[in-house]
Amino acid sequence: MPELPEVETVVRTLEHLIKDSTIEKIDIFYDKLIDNVSVESFIKMMKSQTFHHFKRIGKYLIFEMDDYNLVVHLRMEGKFYVNDIGSDYDQKHTHSIFYLSNGKQLEYHDTRKFGRMYIYPKSEEITTVSAFKNVGYDAFDERVDAEYLYEMSRSRKTTLKQFLLDQSVMAGVGNIYADEICFRCGFRPETKVYRLTKKDFANIVDATRIILRGAIKAGGTTIRSYTSSLGVDGRFQLQLKVHGKSREKCQVCGTVIEKTKVGGRGTYYCKKCQRRK
Repeated sequence: MPELPEVETVVRTLEHLIKDSTIEKIDIFYDKLIDNVSVESFIKMMKSQTFHHFKRIGKYLIFEMDDYNLVVHLRMEGKFYVNDIGSDYDQKHTHSIFYLSNGKQLEYHDTRKFGRMYIYPKSEEITTVSAFKNVGYDAFDERVDAEYLYEMSRSRKTTLKQFLLDQSVMAGVGNIYADEICFRCGFRPETKVYRLTKKDFANIVDATRIILRGAIKAGGTTIRSYTSSLGVDGRFQLQLKVHGKSREKCQVCGTVIEKTKVGGRGTYYCKKCQRRK
């Protein structure tokens, strides 16, 4: 699943490619792609709208149009392609095409069909709309600090890995970066979150932002089928310390990286560099 750095890469690349372009026509090939209104209403509302501003909250893309905000969640396999109008496209897995005034077509491609699009009037505060009902502050939001995470952890008996993955607490971190954050902080992923101190959470906040900024700078992480699909492939996988490296030696201490499951998710760690508090 694309995580915060991958979504940021897609947002910025799309901003470069389609900013100030107007939607002239829309084809929707999979009705369930449109979540909060009917397909007919979606097409009517979006037609003649122009892409002005491009933002992100957690793993959600936000396109500010003339009158509406278009919100997109890529889920597991969602991707965007930008091609010339009339170009061939994958008819099995392309679920929408926006035909733009700049002579391009914006294609949404999703092999799993889990991705969703939402449309809201700009008069509605974006963080209060239904798409963000269970979404917490973005990982880069200044309100996410040691005090906030400490307070959010007090009533939970979950693991650190699961806590980092909880989008209602902090939005944007997924399986890959959660493993890397745990490694950088020196904690085992299965550490119970209520055992951590405010100082521990200060380190976690710092580690989270250092890792995410590094991944954004590198264009995200290409794992399995993910690329930005816009001519940008992530290179942060070259900097990963533990994720996906089972049976390889830890770059810090030389101990063999181990793989386990935490909260049902494949999890990688170094038993020497990381401790369970």
